[in-house]
Order: sequence, then structure tokens, then C-alpha cells
Amino acid sequence: MVLVLVVMGISMAIVVPNLGRRLREREVRSAALSLAALARDLRSRALLNGVAQHLIVSMPQNTYLVPQNSAIHLPDDVRITAIDGGEAMERDTKRFYFFPNGSNLGGEIVIADGANAIAYSVRMEPLTGKIEVARAGGS
Repeated sequence: MVLVLVVMGISMAIVVPNLGRRLREREVRSAALSLAALARDLRSRALLNGVAQHLIVSMPQNTYLVPQNSAIHLPDDVRITAIDGGEAMERDTKRFYFFPNGSNLGGEIVIADGANAIAYSVRMEPLTGKIEVARAGGS
């Protein structure tokens, strides 16, 4: 009986930390996928309507938004950690344009958990307009 309890204790010590990490990873990945879906929607709207669309991403406020809509706040334990490309608006706030020909300004937005142990990047290719989500390097 004692042996069974020891084996169960060791199993729990291994499983519980991995479960917490998986939940954090799922939350970060979900946030990155949501941002990518919005970017793809903006690209589609620009193609359909023939009018450029834009997305504003703010690291200090940990938000992204489309003008005339409310800002989307990331969960407290998920942060925007880097923004490359786009048009600078304010410190650590950038605007990404999506043009009627399917192209965009290009860039990369990195979203990570609070400890920066898990990170995903949303990459926007400038000429093709392709938007993809990938596990960020080094994590």
C-alpha cells in the first residue's frame, strides 16, 4: 500500500507542473491565434471593400484594436513582449496597415506568458500579405 502511495506521489509531482505549463501555453497560443484571425479579417476586408484597414497594437496597454471598435485586452498573465515593423505611433505602439491589393506593412508581434517561458509570434509578410502564427524562437 505504501509503495502505491509513493508511486502516486511521484506521478503527481511530474504531472501537475506539466499540466500548469500546458494551460499557460494554451492561453498564449490562443491569444496569438486570435490576433492573427483579426489581422486576416482586416486583410480580407481591405480586399473586399477596396479600402485600407489598420490594426493598432500597444505594448504598454497590452491591447490591440481596430478603430471604431473597442480594444481587446490580453489576459493578465499574457503579454505583448515585442512589436517589429508597422508604423510607429507612440512609444511601443504601432499601426499595421492592410492594403486593398492584399499586401500589408509587414512585421511581427510576439506574445508571451508572464515569465517569457512560452512565446508565439504573429508574422505578417509585406508583399504576399500572408499571416502566420509560430512558436517564437528561444522558448
